Amino acid sequence: MIENQIEALLQAKFQEEEFQDCFLIEISFHKNKLEVFIDSDSGVTFQKCQQISRYLEGAIDENEWLGDKYVLEVSSAGISRPLQLKRQYLKNIGRKLEVTPLEGKAQTGILSAVQDDSIVLTQKIKEKEGKRNVHKTVETVFPLATIKKAVVKVSF
Repeated sequence: MIENQIEALLQAKFQEEEFQDCFLIEISFHKNKLEVFIDSDSGVTFQKCQQISRYLEGAIDENEWLGDKYVLEVSSAGISRPLQLKRQYLKNIGRKLEVTPLEGKAQTGILSAVQDDSIVLTQKIKEKEGKRNVHKTVETVFPLATIKKAVVKVSF
């Protein structure tokens, strides 16, 4: 299966000093289009994507895994794609996150901590105390296993 071969190639590439902070998010192969989504602790540059693409293309062509006609796209996971790995949460500490649990409604707040098997979302809420509105800070712990979707929210 091509996905397993590509993953093995990437694991080898990520051992190189220049790519040690990179990690694989997803590989998708449909018809003749191979999409590889990567991320990096220090951010994915166009140059890194280009180098990885050329590396993969060389191996694919040499081993004739996909024949003559195929499309290879190597890109970063992108800000709009949901977070999938604990490592992605770690690099987004301090950023605004919208978390949708398996049960319940989505909540938005600042990702303040990542623990072994959970994340902590800090939210500012407004409550009525008598006739006044009082602003409070609340921390909500989400076990990673209970998160349906988590997306970084960018505000301009």
